[in-house]
This record gives sequence, structure tokens and C-alpha cells, in this order.
Amino acid sequence: MISTAIRVARVGSAAELAAAALMMLGFPCLMLAALLPSVAAFAAAAAVTYLADHYLHRRGSYLINRLSKVRAGLSIRFLIRQLLLVLLLARLELSDSLVFYAAIACFLAFYGFQAPHGALITLIRLRRKMPVATRNVDLASRIRIPDAPPRRLLSRSAEKMLHLDLAAVVGVLVTAATDNNVYGFVGIGLTMALGFGYVAGLVPYVRGRKTPPNAEKVLAAVDDWLREYRPETVLYFSGSKDSAYQVNMWLETMEQLDTRPLIILRERAILDRMAPTTVPVVCVPGGVHLMNMDLSTVRVALYAANVGKNIHMLRVPTMKHVFIGHGDSDKLASVNPFSKAYDEVWTAGRAGRDRYAIADVGVRDDDIVEVGRPQLAPIQSWQGVPEGRIPTVLYAPTWEGWDGNPGNTSIVLAGENIVNKLVKADPPVRVLYKPHPFTGTVSAEAGAAHRRITALVEKAGTERAADSRFTADAAVQAQAKADLSRIEARLAELSGAAADKGDEAEATRDGVVDVERHEEVARLRGEWNEAYWRSFGSFEHRVITGAEPRLYDCFNVSDAMVSDISSVVSDFIASGKPYAVTDSAELGVEEFKRQNTAVRAAVILSNSAAELGDLLTAVADPAADAQDADRRELKRYLLGPDEPASIDQFNAAVRDLARKAETRNLGQEGGAPVGADLSSDSELVADDGLANVLPGQRVTGDTDGAAITG
Repeated sequence: MISTAIRVARVGSAAELAAAALMMLGFPCLMLAALLPSVAAFAAAAAVTYLADHYLHRRGSYLINRLSKVRAGLSIRFLIRQLLLVLLLARLELSDSLVFYAAIACFLAFYGFQAPHGALITLIRLRRKMPVATRNVDLASRIRIPDAPPRRLLSRSAEKMLHLDLAAVVGVLVTAATDNNVYGFVGIGLTMALGFGYVAGLVPYVRGRKTPPNAEKVLAAVDDWLREYRPETVLYFSGSKDSAYQVNMWLETMEQLDTRPLIILRERAILDRMAPTTVPVVCVPGGVHLMNMDLSTVRVALYAANVGKNIHMLRVPTMKHVFIGHGDSDKLASVNPFSKAYDEVWTAGRAGRDRYAIADVGVRDDDIVEVGRPQLAPIQSWQGVPEGRIPTVLYAPTWEGWDGNPGNTSIVLAGENIVNKLVKADPPVRVLYKPHPFTGTVSAEAGAAHRRITALVEKAGTERAADSRFTADAAVQAQAKADLSRIEARLAELSGAAADKGDEAEATRDGVVDVERHEEVARLRGEWNEAYWRSFGSFEHRVITGAEPRLYDCFNVSDAMVSDISSVVSDFIASGKPYAVTDSAELGVEEFKRQNTAVRAAVILSNSAAELGDLLTAVADPAADAQDADRRELKRYLLGPDEPASIDQFNAAVRDLARKAETRNLGQEGGAPVGADLSSDSELVADDGLANVLPGQRVTGDTDGAAITG
């Protein structure tokens, strides 16, 4: 029942739920204590409301935000408490006392401080919000960006300001209990002094040398850096905060480019969630600011997602534009008709080329280049199940998607059947369950199925731990856990130092990655992953959620996988290991294989998972693996050849396209006629006010709302 209440209230724990309940019950108790009147009861109820309010704010509880929607916001709660204190004084027949009038005057003046306090906080945040936020870009030598105000002034500022009334409330309550006015006057004076001091302490940060330079100076400094750095290849990305993984997957590839790389983001939320990288990053929320940037040296622009704001870069003719995507699968998103807007579309292997040909969405075969998948380099090839270890099967279903299609995920109709058969398999196998992080975000049914599967795996794990056939080396596990603690402590130390960046302006000024720290973190993450798998028995079932261990790490310790139609399957094929895919929509084996290239070498499961034995047989006896040759052929078809390495293919494709861009630009400089009327392009971006504007030209107007329309 408590867990249901926590889920409905959307709080993080039972403690949050209890604090919220105490706070809401505290206000009726305050009123009752004021009417009785009882100073002791009022003081106790007030303490409960203060502490509960503070706890919920410190935890960032969802309920705090919801209270303001029902006219019970932060200021209202403090005002009600103060009014009830005045009522208590009146019921105690202290309405003729000077403290009574002083308290009323104090609370009125105290609320008078709220307006300048809120205005100053807002003004400071606005002035310190950079028109362009950066990482790994040297702006400090070009413009002066002052330190951020002390965190204690800006963090939860409204809550801190309102809690300054505590001195007055305590003083007045002590006066009410003792009839000594001194306590009340001291408390009132302290509240007034603290409130005034808080406001006065903010004033220096809205004027003079404590404010960052204006947008024009910042943009000029960025342009100056761009002219010095001369970027050649840009990864351009726009999306919601939950899509940061789509740019993160390309960071290592960008670091390995032969040309000078640059990452351009359009949303601050993505910058905040982006993994550390050594590549320079420029976040440009405004379309006008982007078009004003000097990108004249860029020859290749890479796009990881099809989104409306791509138009701000796509329309620039001096660079070639490439759609690289953020995964390679048979989903419809992999053959989006908008892909024909790019100069080229890069796919992993021949399969991507054929998808576009079959879909017939207007992408020419000449514009498709096969470059492999550089991100798959960490995936290890299968050498069979190590001697002395039982096989490990990874169940990695995708999420339910937005459209409710039953073929999206196996988790609802087949998930429990799959896991039940795996945990009961004979000979036994170990089960790793790693669900998609979005599972249950759209469908409550999918969320419920995920919880049931989690319970199944955990129950099976408990039963296996009590099974005498399975024993673990306690010394090895103890050492691994000690290693994990040591590594996590060091990672926390490194990430804590890296995360201490102040506000956006200070992070832009100081956000140059420490290469040595970056390399140490990468090494430690590898050590953490190795220690993690040693920290429990190789026979133990496991539910794996969160960012670590990563999906590819799970691939490497598994001997087979069960999944759904998604890029997970295409990636797993790089390992050469047996795999199964669930036909959740019940298309039938032949039709399912016809529609989905990546399952042509898979064991196809129905929702009953009755066919799972074929997968387990292939894992237990590689000689009986009838699909080994098919998987090898499919790997080449989907992901391209093993040689040359994918990163070399990728770099070669970048160089080739850069030459094409340079040839085009030289032709234009030599007076070659423009071969097409730009009127259609002007119509496409007419609403943006960006028609016929090239990088480096100054334009005005709001372009953030640009969207691609059909």
C-alpha cells in the first residue's frame, strides 16, 4: 500500500511521503493550536511544518512543485503560518501589546523584501546565462567572465529567504509564553536585518565587474576562437534532455577524427547531460546566434537525429551535410524520408543501403556511403563458453514506443515467459536482465511487466544462492568488492572535482577538460567493469539498470541474447554470438524475417517463448549451432567488413566529403554559375527569417521555433 502511494504521489521514498503528510497535517494543527490557544502546541506544529518543508525542498521533491498548482505554494505556506501566529497572539489577548503590532509590521515588511529579492535573483541568473555556452573552448583569454555568486545565495533562494522569518516566529512565541517583549523584538529585529542583508548581498552581482560581458562580446570571442581553431568537421545535435545518449554515442568517434572536430548543441539540457569529452563543444540555443557564427572553415556536418532545428545548419551550402543517425535497425526511423535533405546518408553496411532502396523514400543510392559502426569496437567476438562457467543469456528488451504497436517490445506479452524458461533451463544458465531505460514511461502495462520480470529474476537469484550446486569464491568476491569501493571513491573524487563548475558562465570559462583526468576516468571505468563482474558469482542471475555496466559490457560477458527489433540486435550481431528475437506482433517467422533484416540469423521466438530451446542448444554446443555461418554473413551485410577498421572507413568518408565541399566552394569562388534557383529554399525557411544568410553574416529575429514541415 505504501509503495502504491509513493508511486501515485511520485515521490522518491517513504520518507518523502511521510514528510509531505506531516507538513499538510501540520497546518490544521497550527490553526487548532491558535484557536485553543496553546503556545506549546503551536510551537510543535510550526516546527513540524518548517522541518518537513525544508526536507522536501532539500530532496527536490515532486510534491513541492505540485503544491503551487493547488494554491499552496511556498510563499502561501509561510504566509499562512505567520497569519496563524498573529491569530494566536490575538487569542492570547496580546492584541494591545507592542509586539503584536511589531510582528504584523515585520511580516508586511518582510514580504516587501520578497519582490526585490526575487527580481535580483532573476536578473542575476539572466545576466549570467550565456548566449553561447561552451566546453573545451578557451574564452577566458578573450573575455572576462567573473566568478559565479556564492552558491548559498542562489541555491533554493526563495526557500532560504522565507525561512528567515524563523527568528521572528521563535521570538514572538517565546514572548507569548513568557510575557517578556524583549524576545519578540529581538527576533523581529533579527529577521528584518537578515532579510535586508540577503537583498543587499545580491546587489553587487547585477552591476559592474561581477557581471559577464554582453551577448555581442561573447559571440565575438567565440568567433575569434573559431577563426583560430578552424574546425573542419561538426557534429550537430538538437533534442530533448532524454536524448543526450544519441550524441554521447558519437563522442569517442569524434575524438578519433583525423580532422579538427567540433560539437554544436542547441539545447542547454543536452550540454548538462553530455558525457565528458576532449572535443570542443559549443551550445547555441538561438538560431540567430548560430547563423552569426563563423563556420566558414567547416566542410562536413554530421547529424545524429532528424529534428526541426537541423534546418538552421542544413541550409548552409559551404559544407556537406551527412545523416549518421544514432543506431542501425529495421525500425521505420532508419528510413526517414527527410534523409533525402542531406548530401549523404552514412550506414553501417549494405543493409542500410538496401533499406532505403526498399523503402523508396527518395534517398538516392549514390548518396549512401557504408562506413561501419565505430562505436562497436569494444564488442568482443565470441570464443564459446569458458570452461567451468555456465552460459550467460542476456535479456535486453526495448521499450514500448509511442504508438502502442505490440511489435515494439516483447516485455508485455513475452517477457515473463522468456525469463521463466531461462531461469528454469536445464542445463542451467545465468540470466542478465537489462531493460531499456524508457521502459514503462508510456505504457503502465509495460511498467508493470517490467516489475514482475524483475521480481522473477530476483526470486530465481535467491533460490540459486541456496542451491548447493553453485558456489562462489568468497575471497575473490571480497577483493572485487574492495576494488569497487576503491574505484568508486576515486571516480567520485574525480567527478566531484569536474562537476564543481559554478553556473553556466563559470562552466563556460573553466570548462576545459583535464586530459589526464579524462584518461584516468576512462581507465578506472574499465577497471570498475572488470571488478563488477568479479564481485558476484558467474552463476548469479542479475537485474542490471542504470548507466553502469554499459550494454556493451553486458554483451561481452554474455554468450547469447534475447531482444526485440532495435539497434541492440544489430549491435549484438558484431559479437557473432547466438541470439533470439521475439515476434511479439505474431507476423510469422517468414514474414518477420522478410520485414526485419537483423533477424535473419536469429532464433525467432513466439510470445510463448517455446522456441527458446534452440538458442540454448546453440550456446551449449557450438557444433550444433546451425546458424553460425548465417550470423557471419549477416554481420558483414549489416555492419560491413571487419577490415579496414570502422573508424578508418569513417575517417576516409569524412575526408572524401570534405574534398567535395572544397571543390564546390572553389567553383563558386571562381565564378561558376549557381545551378539552381534558391526560391524553394527561401520558402522552406521563410518563417525563420534566415533565407539567403551564410555563416558570419549578422541577422536578427527569433528563429528558435523553426520546424521541418511537410
